[in-house]
Amino acid sequence: MLYLIFGINRRRFKFFKLKQTVKRKLYDKTHKNKSTKEQQVQFKDPKKAKLAKLLRNSSDFSARSNNEVKVIQTGEKTFDTIFKELENAEKFIHMQYYIIEEGEIFDKLYRLFKNKITQGVEIRVLYDAIGSYSLRKKIIKKFKEIGVKIYPILPLRFGSFIFTLNYRNHRKIIIIDGEVGFTGGVNISDKYIKPKDYLGIWDDTHLYIKGPVVDTLNRVFIKDYYFASDQELLLSDQYLPKIQDSGNVTVQIVAGGPDSDHPSIMQQYITMINLAEKYIYISNPYFIPNSAMLEALRIAALSGVNIKLLVPKKSDSWLAKHSMLSFFEELLFLGIEIYQQKDDFLHSKTIVMDGEIASVGSGNFDHRSFEHNFETNAIIYDKKIAESICKDFIEDCKKSIILDYKCYKNRPLKRKLSEGIARFFSPLL
Repeated sequence: MLYLIFGINRRRFKFFKLKQTVKRKLYDKTHKNKSTKEQQVQFKDPKKAKLAKLLRNSSDFSARSNNEVKVIQTGEKTFDTIFKELENAEKFIHMQYYIIEEGEIFDKLYRLFKNKITQGVEIRVLYDAIGSYSLRKKIIKKFKEIGVKIYPILPLRFGSFIFTLNYRNHRKIIIIDGEVGFTGGVNISDKYIKPKDYLGIWDDTHLYIKGPVVDTLNRVFIKDYYFASDQELLLSDQYLPKIQDSGNVTVQIVAGGPDSDHPSIMQQYITMINLAEKYIYISNPYFIPNSAMLEALRIAALSGVNIKLLVPKKSDSWLAKHSMLSFFEELLFLGIEIYQQKDDFLHSKTIVMDGEIASVGSGNFDHRSFEHNFETNAIIYDKKIAESICKDFIEDCKKSIILDYKCYKNRPLKRKLSEGIARFFSPLL
């Protein structure tokens, strides 16, 4: 029963094609953002060119140059930056999150929205029906009463229960006036600014983006909003203005989901691993690779690529944690260095490759992010930013526990059994 609900990749079976999937594909055919020659970046580096071409073909979005990008490493700095930019909004605010929880951040957001609507700013909010299950109806009503257009994504409804339960919208996106954007791993929750349980503060990475690639991020939101609201198609110049150049960073947005023709997030990760020549550093809270990902890591490690993996020691899911641990013996045997962050809960989803290309986003290294969830990653083709993320990664590793192959191999039998049981369910995670 669990497999029938969670395990089947319905994208591959015509029998399981449901109305919303068909409608989303029709939307792509009708409103696809066809990249012009001016929009496509001509990379001199063959590795960057290969990755960008793959992602353009699998995810439909080209790399865009002349952006300003800031990497934000803590929850406090993330929300300080977000609220500063929200205060400057003059036309509209588009916001989409997997988790929106009540608390200090939520209350501050409500007050800001109330003030902005009196100034004539349009506000649209999307939240995942499962991820934000704690969001009470009276709170949603409170938002609507002040003029916020707020909708759940994939609510549980009779007739499409299997689809809506299994496929979640895991994206974290903010667009302000079509010019400034945010994306990454941080949700709307107090977990990122103060400890709420044994996990401590959630340690995450987020991006501030200004420039032409914000148009891509906005198009991802607009498509999801159209299907959640079933009434507004925001493709006019009012919501997709021509954006001025703002910096010298090239960025590409990768949007993947069960309605995609290709598993874009998985293909992105595998390609970055395959293209690495010196090193690849991965930070992820749910590292549960499938066979294709394992093989890519195996080939890279045996080719002499230095691979470091940073994961949390604590976890919000027993099943996910032990499933992840079940892969470590093989990875350590290959020479892959594994670090466990011991203090707070690592929630960052970052990859940095050879100090040249970096990825920050919402996509985990698991079957769910590869096949079932709607995810968004930002690929940054910039040496300075890649080296900055690499430096932060190394600092986090120094404060973490490094695993030893011999010690790990001799772990108790009871633990091995727990890991084996959890790994059995890895295709569901």
